[in-house]
Amino acid sequence: MKRLRKDEKSARRAIAPASGKLGVLIPGVGGAVATTLIAGVHLVNKGVAKPVGSLTQMERIRLGKRSRPRWKAIKELVPLAEMTDLVFGGWDIFPDDGYQAAIKAGVLPVEQLNEVREELQSVRPLTAAFDPTFLRNLRGPHVKQGRRKIDLAEALMKEIEEFKTANDLSRLVMVWCGSTEVYQAQKPVHQTIEAFEKGLKENDPDISPSMIYAYAAIRLGIPYVNGAPNTSVEIPALAETARARLVPIAGKDFKTGQTLMKTIIAPGLRARMLGVRGWFSTNILGNRDGEVLDDPRSFHAKEVTKSSVLSSILDSNLYPELYAELYHKVRIEYYPPRGDAKEGWDNIDIFGWVGQPMQIKINFLCRDSILAAPVVLDLLLFMDLARQAKLKGMQEWLSFYFKAPMARPDLAPIHDLFVQHLKLTNTLRILAGEEVLHHSGLDYYEGEAA
Repeated sequence: MKRLRKDEKSARRAIAPASGKLGVLIPGVGGAVATTLIAGVHLVNKGVAKPVGSLTQMERIRLGKRSRPRWKAIKELVPLAEMTDLVFGGWDIFPDDGYQAAIKAGVLPVEQLNEVREELQSVRPLTAAFDPTFLRNLRGPHVKQGRRKIDLAEALMKEIEEFKTANDLSRLVMVWCGSTEVYQAQKPVHQTIEAFEKGLKENDPDISPSMIYAYAAIRLGIPYVNGAPNTSVEIPALAETARARLVPIAGKDFKTGQTLMKTIIAPGLRARMLGVRGWFSTNILGNRDGEVLDDPRSFHAKEVTKSSVLSSILDSNLYPELYAELYHKVRIEYYPPRGDAKEGWDNIDIFGWVGQPMQIKINFLCRDSILAAPVVLDLLLFMDLARQAKLKGMQEWLSFYFKAPMARPDLAPIHDLFVQHLKLTNTLRILAGEEVLHHSGLDYYEGEAA
């Protein structure tokens, strides 16, 4: 990344202060990820837990030269909302309050949940916009009734305004934590806002519930994040409207377990110019996400985002002798006894000097919601920052958090975790009026290290 000139260093971007309460609206607020996030925020606020895994709360980034470094916490470098100022609400197809839902999810121990029982019980989901066509393996009684899809969108917008007023909120963000909808290719109704709004009025079958939530958020100027792999806010109708209305959007599919490991390991193999012949990935999980993904059409949406990672990092066009024959297979199996404790296995067939074969085996016993909760926290705080800094449309600098990051149509998305992290931290440096890092290091040895 290009270094800022010395006369650019002091050009700190004008960012409105993060004052007042920030409302966090979550479709899927009764799910494992959302309830784990909400419980964790309240536990941290009470001083009985640490926000491990959250860059906004724990990372310190270097400012200035390596010879004279300054280290500053991200939350001190840029104006972020305080965790104590977050107010949670949302929608779910089940009526359980936050405490009941967290108990059923079984992610956090009851002893921890009991410490924030009152706070969790105050989170009561609104009825959800739901269409069984897009979610085949899950049914719930807590759903909205509307003759047309535009009626559902208008009902959501009314509820959002009421939530903001009732809780005396200064700002809002929305993060989709709902289940994975079935795979969907983009259709004519997704291409322009005029076609999309006509489709809402005519109940077009290609408009999904997640698109309706995204539309409602964008219409009200609320930053929107898609945490699932399904087609949603990236469609031109919504992405272009978000940019025109100066609304930040981001997605898609939170990067947590097995794909996180791929974006760590694959860049290392490429950096050493080691070849890869095959990468077989399978995992088992038993939570609601696993049940939904047991439907082949929902799984295909996940398969697409999980499979796209390696082809970007291990580029067969640049290095055909190393990666042209790469066979990449991804499987997910629903196994109820495991609950949220997902287990992933990877077998990687690699080759090195003079073509000699080697293998890498990975067995990752992870907790999906434990890894996802800090991702959601960071995203909602950074998206609020983006709005306060007047950053509009897709926020590619947040690619670090996604399996299939949104990017401009003429740009290939970046999947390398380390490049993504540098992009994120350099963006924060730019917003703060600091010099970006490029790590060349030559100026320490050739000329003055200013």
